[in-house]
Amino acid sequence: MHSWGSYFVHVPYDGEFMLNVGVIGCGYWGPNLIRNFDQLTRTSVLRVADLDTKRLDHMKILYPETDTTTDYKDIINDSEIDIVAVATPVHTHFRFASEALSAGKHLFVEKPMTSSIKESVKLINLAEENGRKLMVGHTFLYSAPVRKMKEILDSGELGEIYYINSQRLNLGLFQQDINVIWDLAPHDISIVNYLLDMEPTQVGAVGASHINPAIEDVAILNLRYENNVVAFIQCSWLDPDKVRKMTVVGSKKMMVYDDVQPTEKIRIYDKAVEVPTHYDTYAEFHYSYKYGDILIPKIDGGEPLRTELAHFVDCIENDTVPVSDGYNGLGVVKVLEKSSKVLKKA
Repeated sequence: MHSWGSYFVHVPYDGEFMLNVGVIGCGYWGPNLIRNFDQLTRTSVLRVADLDTKRLDHMKILYPETDTTTDYKDIINDSEIDIVAVATPVHTHFRFASEALSAGKHLFVEKPMTSSIKESVKLINLAEENGRKLMVGHTFLYSAPVRKMKEILDSGELGEIYYINSQRLNLGLFQQDINVIWDLAPHDISIVNYLLDMEPTQVGAVGASHINPAIEDVAILNLRYENNVVAFIQCSWLDPDKVRKMTVVGSKKMMVYDDVQPTEKIRIYDKAVEVPTHYDTYAEFHYSYKYGDILIPKIDGGEPLRTELAHFVDCIENDTVPVSDGYNGLGVVKVLEKSSKVLKKA
């Protein structure tokens, strides 16, 4: 796992370094990648690919100087393209990503990295063999609130971490090829792994299918980490409210991150349960409860995706390791694959 440290010290652009980008997939998330790569001073989007010609026509209106194609190989085989960004359904990630790395391109692939542990390991090996940078799009690791949470945890302000509870709920959007865990949980798994700076040692899961009998639309992950830390991740496509909330409970204080809130996304509660240091009999054993102030830390703004892609360019320029590199992406896929196996046995 990585600490943030100097990862976001950007090298001033001197006007000489330029990376050409090709984006595969212009559906839901692809346009955001195109927009941000287009606006960075050190990258230029040369070509975008999608099977939907209407989406390509729309991209051409927005970016008239960018070429469009229905054949992704036009991007893979273009010697002028340095970076390939993949924003397609997860079952296609490995094919596009492996061809891009084999062609000597740096790779940005959306989360989850691949649909299996085996495929993720192969991508990591391909990137290392070809000396290319591999970055997975776990955008929340580049958001100011999550970075602030990490800073608070690392400072020890919360004390010993007991557990983390995360909820990512909404009504839809239903996916046809993956269940709700593969769709929503990658965000929270990546955040929890990052905050704790480790991967879980045990993975448990329960889920149910209500709309499509073959695909779970509600589920809860139970992750156990070292030092007796547990994390619960609740996902649902069937909730009436949009909920994006994470609670971190420590021995000294507690922290709540509510991403739905437009401001004041993090609150630190000076609350805790204190155990008496000495007692002779069980009758003398009494818990005490601490109720203190609520602190709302100041959080800087900025679009996380812009920070993420600028960091990727820095890593290519300076030959450093991305925060959300292949091993980071693999850690998330491990949890997803293990949870799927648990659900099948249930």
